[in-house]
Amino acid sequence: MAYEQQILHILSEVGERGINVSMLAKHVYNLNCTLFSQPDLQEVKQFVQQYLLKNSKSPQSLIESTGRRGYYRLNTGNNADARQLMLEFREELVEEEPEIEKPSQDLSLSLFD
Repeated sequence: MAYEQQILHILSEVGERGINVSMLAKHVYNLNCTLFSQPDLQEVKQFVQQYLLKNSKSPQSLIESTGRRGYYRLNTGNNADARQLMLEFREELVEEEPEIEKPSQDLSLSLFD
């Protein structure tokens, strides 16, 4: 998964309250750390900052500032793509839950018959 997709996925999970840039960068960093390779945290943080600034400039942008300094969220009010992302990620989460089958009747044998 590319950094951009990971950023959008995390922003969809945090919802309306938004997330701090440094926390978002740490989440993206942790998603990309493996046993054999680790990205540079400063590079990831710089990429996240540039991506958020680039994609939050206009009122119709995909990402918006929450009003608190350094906090961002998806712009679901003015952007149809952001609303669609929220729906897609919610559907993904629902599909991942395993279905538990409940037996309709007890078919076990009795030991005392």
